[in-house]
Amino acid sequence: MQDTNDSMISPEFSGFNFHPSVMEGLDAIGFETPTPIQQMIIPLIMEGRDVIGCAQTGTGKTAAYLLPILNRIISQPVKGVNTIVIAPTRELALQIAQQLEGFSYFMNISSLAIYGGTDGIEWEQQKKALMQGVDVVVATPGKLLSFLNMDIVPAGNLQHLVLDEADRMLDMGFVDDIMRIISYLPENRRTLLFSATMPPRIRDLCRRILHDPAEVNIAISKPAAGILQAAYLVYDKQKTALLSHLVKGRDLPSILVFASRKINVKSIARELKSAGFNVADIHSDLEQPEREKVLLKFRNRQLQILVATDVLSRGIDVENISLVINYDVPQDAEDYVHRVGRTARAEQTGIAITFVNLEEQFQFAKIEKLIDTVIRKQAPPESLGEGPEWNPRPTFSGAVRRSSGNKGRRTKK
Repeated sequence: MQDTNDSMISPEFSGFNFHPSVMEGLDAIGFETPTPIQQMIIPLIMEGRDVIGCAQTGTGKTAAYLLPILNRIISQPVKGVNTIVIAPTRELALQIAQQLEGFSYFMNISSLAIYGGTDGIEWEQQKKALMQGVDVVVATPGKLLSFLNMDIVPAGNLQHLVLDEADRMLDMGFVDDIMRIISYLPENRRTLLFSATMPPRIRDLCRRILHDPAEVNIAISKPAAGILQAAYLVYDKQKTALLSHLVKGRDLPSILVFASRKINVKSIARELKSAGFNVADIHSDLEQPEREKVLLKFRNRQLQILVATDVLSRGIDVENISLVINYDVPQDAEDYVHRVGRTARAEQTGIAITFVNLEEQFQFAKIEKLIDTVIRKQAPPESLGEGPEWNPRPTFSGAVRRSSGNKGRRTKK
């Protein structure tokens, strides 16, 4: 693996020598200056390199790979599917597809998003589009594999395979599906892998599927500088009351609350709604049209508060989120970065607050070590009673939860 060098970086999109249609699309949607990851990755893809991009959410990685791919499609079209982008969730697949549609507005380029939860009519439409040959397919792993198994994806001339949020896909158990997908694809292709973290299993995957990749690392596992981070030391019974206290009467038009389990997400939304707040919840139990409807209302500021699970933390693309609240501490330290990364995007400012109970203190200390930051901790308001003291040693009950895997995390606290 090779790292990129500073001599390749261009401070302006015009420096990449994009096709005029690409530049026209950039102008239309108001893109002026490339982000650091775009500056570093776009030239590598233009050169035809395999690439590993390690960057936290909100750094502009989607445009970093879509723009040079679109440029290649215009300049060197092929018969059949040119590019396949694999994403872990339907939300992220839709987000990528929407950006792709915006960038390619002035280009004669076709694209298709395929994911689970569609009905028979949509399935037939997707099948017909694939057989006719679209330029770019954006898909979730299981859905894509089902079409490949039916031998209706004309991928013999595939030029690019993109794995977006690769660490999340491995967390969700998609590694076998990914390897089966790759078995259907030609070896003579460019592979681009993007991940927020680089644990050993991602390195192993890179060695198996990439050829002499260039590696770009941008702000790994650290929240954006514009995020004001704080933590409240509380007991579980104080959390919902504290949440209400923090948002009641405040001029905060867009608040995102994360919880690790669906049962907590539903309970939080129900209690806030009964207290008079404009709130909705989003989780995997909702059908895709229901999720899209909720997200649209949140984007349009028709909802003040959205309560979501971790699975959606990388798929919620909403500008100007005022406040992110971690109702509980993420089990994985990297997930903290993704949760709080939904605020203070594009050099804006934002607030991220985490509720930390006694058992979660040890895990929260691990997060501080990961991001190399000591986060300000404070007691709950006097009206809610005293909270626990800061004492981040692994407790007996906490050790049991960590050693018991998913079964322990599903047990109600």
